[in-house]
Amino acid sequence: MPQPDSPAPEFAVPVVDISAYVGDGTDEERAAVAEALDTACATVGFVQIIGHGIPDDIWNGLGEASDAFFNKTLDEKKEYLAPGNRGYSPPKSESLSLSLGVESSSRMNDFFEAFNVGVEARSFPGLGLSEDDYGLNVWPDIDAFRAKVEAYYGEASRVARTLTGVFADALGLEHDFFAALTDHSIDVLRMNNYALPEGTVTLDGDLTGMGEHTDYGLVTVLWADQVAGLQVLGTDGIWHDVSPIDGALLINLGDLTARLTNDRWMSTLHRVKPPIVDGTIKRRRSVAFFHDGNLDAVIETLPSHLDADDGLAYEPILVRDHIKAKLAGSRQGKANTAAVREAARVLAAKG
Repeated sequence: MPQPDSPAPEFAVPVVDISAYVGDGTDEERAAVAEALDTACATVGFVQIIGHGIPDDIWNGLGEASDAFFNKTLDEKKEYLAPGNRGYSPPKSESLSLSLGVESSSRMNDFFEAFNVGVEARSFPGLGLSEDDYGLNVWPDIDAFRAKVEAYYGEASRVARTLTGVFADALGLEHDFFAALTDHSIDVLRMNNYALPEGTVTLDGDLTGMGEHTDYGLVTVLWADQVAGLQVLGTDGIWHDVSPIDGALLINLGDLTARLTNDRWMSTLHRVKPPIVDGTIKRRRSVAFFHDGNLDAVIETLPSHLDADDGLAYEPILVRDHIKAKLAGSRQGKANTAAVREAARVLAAKG
């Protein structure tokens, strides 16, 4: 007789301990980590990592620096507006859904505010790189702000590069495969603040914290509060709430890694909904380190993955062109018409 349908598995973001790669793990221990990460990347695209080795004082210092900046008045924060992907972004100055070419109900309506720093072209002397592609940092006049942010930036960079080594092992590549794609990577640290002063907004269902989007590069390392708001689109087409466990970093893949693996590893769609508690928006903080790759690198599907996705493959793309198109959507209001696969997933979920 027919058997009843099995209930769908409960959505969960896997937890992977990467301490074997941070310390002196054995070959067997590292192989187990690589296998666990491969499974997480192929089934969810988000993963929580523990054993990352970031000291508590650096972890806590980042939160202190973020609070010190975002507690300033809007006029004070606007003193640090900067061209390109640097400096301060006020609320409702971006629309992340446009990086996918998806029109939101109200353009440029993401209410988060952000502050960006990152690597500069002059960090790589002799390569003839342009600051137009990277950007020059601006630093707030806040005691110890720069020191605390740079300390965490260094740790996040180390974690991201540790992860690309695990990625290479998981994909059966040379362990240093990603080095040639990232030796002058355009890395950016973005501090996000989700809060609005009381009485300034009507929660009419239109306002969003951060619109649905995929990240642009290879991998994102996310430090986040355990405050509701972050949602991930599962393979079931449903948006699921995500919150990190104590001491964990959230890791998600970017578009370029999905391209390398022809979508066997997923650049998972995510968004941030207004964290509403008792009818008001509760403050939520996150800090994302984007490891995006060299702007002059060409990303193309790995030969081992050409048969994935029913034999279809992405066209090779220059990292510079991909990042430019995505940023033009999120920060300049120009819909990115190249993000066909990602946009289709968003629209299917909305339906």
